[in-house]
Order: sequence, then structure tokens, then C-alpha cells
Amino acid sequence: MSQSTLDRPITLWLTGASSGIGEALAQAMLAQGHHVIATGRRREPLETLAAAYPDQVTVAPADTTDRGALNGLTATFAEQAPLQMAVLNAGTCEYLDVEHFDADVIEHNLHTNVTGTARSVEAVLPALREARRQGLPAELVIVGSSAWWFPFGRAEGYGASKAALAYLAHSLRADLAAEGIRVTLVSPGFVKTPLTDRNDFPMPCLIEATEAADRIVKGLQRGASEIHFPRRFTLTLKLLGALPQSWVDRLAARMTRSSKEHPE
Repeated sequence: MSQSTLDRPITLWLTGASSGIGEALAQAMLAQGHHVIATGRRREPLETLAAAYPDQVTVAPADTTDRGALNGLTATFAEQAPLQMAVLNAGTCEYLDVEHFDADVIEHNLHTNVTGTARSVEAVLPALREARRQGLPAELVIVGSSAWWFPFGRAEGYGASKAALAYLAHSLRADLAAEGIRVTLVSPGFVKTPLTDRNDFPMPCLIEATEAADRIVKGLQRGASEIHFPRRFTLTLKLLGALPQSWVDRLAARMTRSSKEHPE
């Protein structure tokens, strides 16, 4: 098993740290003594986090889709060096009403989830490479979703963006292997966050953000390259996705009709 980057206290960069999984993950990392460079669009929650953990938090507000804002963090990464881990968690979820198909919904999901993550990789990769030059472990963590394993109705934009993130993570893992930079993909199921609070449909196996954070941290400590949870949900999705395509198509269509006929 590969050595964990979290074998001792490190400095890490966490995006989407102001709410949901990101906020819970920040709390979990800080409780273990790590230093967190916390990024989110809103400064106030980041300041609250810093007040609770003096000297362990560097407040670094930024929109991950803004290349200029991310470039502004270069000095922060240098000041807090060595930076050994980046957890790219910032994202959004917008659903599509196919009766009023709006390509902007697809674009918004892709821009925030894919372009924002790619720009974050661009911003932080030099810092991770510097850690490797010093002989230290370095890791890039991309938080995606298990949603892309099965074609859920209304999730054309969200699912497509998460499928793209999975491919991005796997390709980066191949490209960065020679440099010794680990790449880990996190694929959660339904997690209770401000984003999922807006959902108007049943969410099987829903877990709290604190539980999601605990599972992520434990997976990173094991040196896992793929982390997905809750397993009773994610393994079911994988099994469904492995069915013959005609079966998948019929099942997805039936689930979509049922959702429309019996809205929550």
C-alpha cells in the first residue's frame, strides 16, 4: 500500500471550504493538526473557521472559475510551502428541465465543476511539484460524484461534468505518476449540504457532511486512489451501470417517469 500523504501534519489547499463537504472536511483536517489554506467564494465562513483554529488556517477567498483570482494565490502557496495536498472540492449542481431545454444549464455545470477544477490544478501544480523536489509526498484530490455511473433524469449537465472530472482525474494520475504526485478521485453519493437541500426528489442513503468528511480523510490516510461512499449506494450504481445498455436505458426512463408522476 502506498504511503499516505497524511502520515504527519501537512499544509493543504482546500477549495469549496465555506460550506457542505468542504467545510466539514476543513474541520476534520484541522482537528488532526493540519494547516488548511481555505478557499471559497465567501470570506465570512472562512474567517469563522480561522477564528476557531488560530494559526492553522490561511484565509484565501477566490472563485475557482476566475483564473486571475487563482493566480493571486501563488504567493500564498509559496508563503505556506511546502504545500503537499490540494483537495479540489468546489462545485455546483444545476438540474435540467428537458421540456424547456436550456444549454446554459449544461454550461454552468461544466464551467464551475470542470473548468474551475482545471484552473485550480493549473494554479496549484507548481506548488505540489516543489514539494516533490524536496522529497516530500504530494497529492492532488479531485472531488467528483458517483452520479455519472448511471444516467439519472435531469442530471445531463451535472452528470456530464462529473464524468469529465473522473476522466480528468484518471488522465492526470497517468501523466503525474512519473513525478510521484498521487491523484485521488472522490465519488460521493448523496450528502446533506446546502446544494442537496434544494433537491425535490428522494435521495437514497443520504449521509451527513461530517460523515462524508470522515470517509474522505480515512480513505486518504489509507492511501486510496479511489474513494466512494456510502458503499451500499455506490456499489449499487456500479452494478446497475454494468447492465446491458438496453436495460440501463429502460430502467433510467422508468425512474424518470416515476419521479415526474410522484414528485416529492
